[in-house]
Parts: sequence; structure tokens; C-alpha cells
Amino acid sequence: MRFSEIAGLEEKKKQLIGAVKNNNVAHAQLFAGKEGSPNLPMAIAYASYLNCESPTDDDSCGECPSCSKNSKYVHPDVHFVFPVSATKDIKSDEAISEKFMPDWRKYLTSTPFGNLDAWTAVYGGENKQVNISKRESREIIKRLSLKAFEGKYKIMIVWLPEYMHTTAANGILKILEEPPEDTVFILVSNDYDRLLTTITSRTQMVTIPPFDDSAIIELLVKEGIDQEQANKIAPVADGDLNTALRIANNLEDDSHELFANWMRSCFKRDFGSLVQLSEDYHKTSKLSQRSLFKYALSIYREALIYQNAPQINKVNGQVLEFTKKFSAALDETKISKISTLISEALYHLERNGSPKMIFLDLSLQIAGSIK
Repeated sequence: MRFSEIAGLEEKKKQLIGAVKNNNVAHAQLFAGKEGSPNLPMAIAYASYLNCESPTDDDSCGECPSCSKNSKYVHPDVHFVFPVSATKDIKSDEAISEKFMPDWRKYLTSTPFGNLDAWTAVYGGENKQVNISKRESREIIKRLSLKAFEGKYKIMIVWLPEYMHTTAANGILKILEEPPEDTVFILVSNDYDRLLTTITSRTQMVTIPPFDDSAIIELLVKEGIDQEQANKIAPVADGDLNTALRIANNLEDDSHELFANWMRSCFKRDFGSLVQLSEDYHKTSKLSQRSLFKYALSIYREALIYQNAPQINKVNGQVLEFTKKFSAALDETKISKISTLISEALYHLERNGSPKMIFLDLSLQIAGSIK
């Protein structure tokens, strides 16, 4: 991955390259961006630039031995840590990133702008709760205790550190604050507020913005999407390429129908229906569970926009009609409150809570909020 492979974000690229040129590379950096932002590709491109043997003014060369190995994700001085779970072949106490590296390389090669759901689908962990374990923190220390094999820097990229177990986070505090010489930590987070303050206080924040509409259009066209369709999809995707691709492949239809039925039951205060919906929800995959909550958040956001500035509303078709009715039934205070409730439910879902109980509790709170 090179900077040239990432659409847009030219100022951010200049900022990162400038730090290298000025010999001002912080030993611990936090690449923070919401889900859908290219913070992981930016971290990988930055790592490639750091160890490139013949860097240009605006990118790594792409041709030297270091760049060649980075392009295949096999550079001996660039290490990755990411959330994993047990599989049929790997026990939970043995689930560390190193065991998943072949799948990780496959994921980065095929889906460089992917998300957690795309990653778990690659190795078959869609229905498992993922984390970064205490054992992983010991592996981090072990790997970084070795001298660099080839590159100028030893680089540790930790993707989604918010999934790090508390004991794992505490386990890397010392090496994060006082790493070995020429070591660079890059934490790549979609929700840095969930990180321990003892972690964030030891890092330099690098905010990675989401893609703008023109970048989304460019990436969709590269994926074979018709230009006209890409122009319509980009404003709705809110800077998230994965959302844009789901829309392009008509994968949002089920989410909308499920969401609409759920909200109707909440509005009617049909508790029997909500109990049944919670049972049905519990039986779906982890991916579907997370997707429904994320879709709900997007609709509540659009309802809020429609109330305050309908001219910039991004949805259309049946979703727009639903949003109009929805925004008419709820005032701004209620929309904000329910959005917060859904965000909290999503947080607990991702932290191993019971899907059935989380869904039912959320449904009852929503029903109570809209009466």
C-alpha cells in the first residue's frame, strides 16, 4: 500500500511525509478515524514510506526491496496486531494475530479498505466475539525486543486497539511510553474514546478524515460501478466505502425492512412483537446484528438532518419517504436520545453482551422514549 493508492487526503499525506522528512517521527501515534475512514491504509502507506530505501517527495518508491515486501505484507520489521477469535482450528487461549497472518494478508490484499466485519468474514469468525488478548501484549513486547532485520524502523501497527483487553492494554504501557530505539507504534482506531486514557496520553493523535464524495466516486468506479450510479451513491455513503459498496450491491434492502418493522413495533408499544423480534435478532449472525444497529444510527442521523436542513438530506426512494414520516413523529431531543441509546447498545454488543437482552432492552427504552 502506497499513498498514491488512497484517493484524496492530500493534506494529511503531506503532513505525514513532512514529519519523516523533518526527522520528527513520533514513536507512538494514534491514527483516529471513524469506521469507513482509510486510517488503516494510511498507516500501512506511512509504514512503507518510513522504511522505503528511495522515497520521493510524495510517496514511497514502490520498487525497492523494502517496498516490495511491504506490498506483500511480509516485511520482517512491520508487525501487525488485530482483533481475533477462536476458530475450529485455533483455541481461544492460542488466538493471537501471528496465527492468522495468512488470512490477514489475504484480507489486506483483497479488501484494503475493509472493516471488522469484512475481516472476520475472511477467517470465518463472523459469529464470534473478537478481542486482543493479554497474551498478544506479551507477543508485542517479544517482537519489539528484537533488532530490526532490514528497515530503519521497527513498526508495530495495532488495528482496532479498542478491542484490546484491559490487561493487554496495561501490558504494553511501558513499551508504548519507552519503546526500543527506532521503534514506531501506530494504533489505528475507529473509536478512540474507548481506549484507556493511559494509552491515548502516550500517543500523538493523527486524525484521518473520511473519504469525500469525489474519492468515493473514484473508488466505486474502480470497483466497476457505473459512473452515474456512483454519483448517486456517494452522497449517501457518508464517506464510508464499505457502505457505498453495500448500497451498490443492494445489500441495504434487508436492513431497511428489518429496521422499519422494528420501529413500527416500538411505536405501537407491541411488546409481544418486540420479544419475538429479540428472539429473531439473537439467531442472526454477529455481522447482521451489528449492521442493523449501524443502519438504525444512519436513519436517525438522516431524520435529524431532514428536520434541520432537508435540502442536504442524502437518502432517496423508500428510505426518504420513511425518513420523512419518521422525523415528523419525533422531535430533535428524542432523536438525539434514541441515537445515544443505539450507540450504547452497539458498544455493549461489541463487548460480548447478550444480543437478545441488548436488543430487547434497547427496544423497550426506545418505546419508552417515543411515547
